[in-house]
Amino acid sequence: MGTMVLMSGVFQWLFSQYEGVPTEQVWAEAIAVVFGLLSVWFAKKGNIWVYPTGLINTITFVWLLWVNTLWGDMLINAYYTVMSIYGWVLWSRNAHHNVVEVSWATRTEWRIASVLGVASAVFVAVVYYLKPFIKNGFSMEGVQLGAHNFRWTECVDILTTALFLVGMWLMAKRKVENWVLWIIADLISVPLYYVKGMKFTSLQYALFTAIAVMGYISWKKSVVSSQGSEHNG
Repeated sequence: MGTMVLMSGVFQWLFSQYEGVPTEQVWAEAIAVVFGLLSVWFAKKGNIWVYPTGLINTITFVWLLWVNTLWGDMLINAYYTVMSIYGWVLWSRNAHHNVVEVSWATRTEWRIASVLGVASAVFVAVVYYLKPFIKNGFSMEGVQLGAHNFRWTECVDILTTALFLVGMWLMAKRKVENWVLWIIADLISVPLYYVKGMKFTSLQYALFTAIAVMGYISWKKSVVSSQGSEHNG
């Protein structure tokens, strides 16, 4: 009895925000979450299927955000989609039986990653600055641009998106440190998406965090093992 009451409470908490939301949108978000989890799991395994499953996740979110006129978030997810294709191409050149070798990032790669992080933050900031214009059907009629349009959620979004995009680039380059950025960004995203009213997505990021920790441990072991084999050889 107690278990049933608990499950009923969890079910009500999870689905209460979806009252009045078209069924296809609820299913689309659930499907996107499932493929997002699959993508991170494949990433943990160093398996190239991280990208096709990830593309289903990002493309589905592009559609969801488009139908809800969340143009800024939609453009950011479109950016994720492009980065996923880039990573897929790189991994396909270096995969052996769908599994890739991993390594630590070099100083040069960290410098490039820093530049990408700043560029990503600027890109997202511009998107949010122009959000009233974009949301108004790309018309300036009755629109006022300015810093007053930035809420705390937008500022956090700028940070997490920069972390995610640099993390995606490091993952495309098969660098262990990509997981550190994913862990930080995932942890921040849990409360962020809860506040946005996307509980499925918030739960997704909580699970992402756990898988990312396992991914870091797994990739680190792989590098240490590889370096040990080279040393012994």
